[in-house]
Amino acid sequence: METLKFNIREDVMLEIWGRKYSSSVIPVMWTAGELSLPYVLHVSGGSFGGLDTPEFGRLNPNRQIPAIRDNGFPLWESHVIIRYLARKYGTGTLWPDDVQTAATADQWMEWCKSLAFPAVFPLFWDTVRTPIAKRNPALLAEKAAKAAEILAILEAHLAKNRYVAGSTFSAGDIPLGAVIYRYFNVDVKRPPLPHIEAWYGRLKGRPAFQEHVMNFFGTNPEEWQELERLSGPQGAAKA
Repeated sequence: METLKFNIREDVMLEIWGRKYSSSVIPVMWTAGELSLPYVLHVSGGSFGGLDTPEFGRLNPNRQIPAIRDNGFPLWESHVIIRYLARKYGTGTLWPDDVQTAATADQWMEWCKSLAFPAVFPLFWDTVRTPIAKRNPALLAEKAAKAAEILAILEAHLAKNRYVAGSTFSAGDIPLGAVIYRYFNVDVKRPPLPHIEAWYGRLKGRPAFQEHVMNFFGTNPEEWQELERLSGPQGAAKA
């Protein structure tokens, strides 16, 4: 397991376990970025391993990433981590003060988990993570159509709202923003989604989105694996 340090301060002891290109870790790191939280990233999971150690087992008995430790407090499950960090460090900004606005943000986070992510992730897997010779164009087109059908719900919502919880950016935008970046950067047929595209454009103007989400992830398994390798300290040192 490798460790990367980001602007460490004595008064913040946030540790994150995960990988730069992990779809479940990206939103957590984006959240930390939005809150300007310095943190230590323990590069783990995937080819980096580190999840079978006794230490990590005590932190997360599921042995999955992401997991965090905030001043000694352990927590796992990506959306739970996002809500926790937003409430603790961003109440009134990233986590809305108004209870109904906060509930709306929470609602779209759950919608992302139950519908948007399961619809979009297979498109990423069937392109970037699958060799060209093994891809099934007909099945991919079918999955792309299903994803477009699901995202039409978000499109209709964003026709009336600048962000998912209303007029301002909140934690509710974070999981969906990470999913939409992948959706717009895989080689599939997409229908026009002008309101999602406008919202996506607003997200692209955010420095933390640029840093943690807008990272090229390749177009095939070889590119993906090389980018994964380079995302760890040892890989970067050898590049």
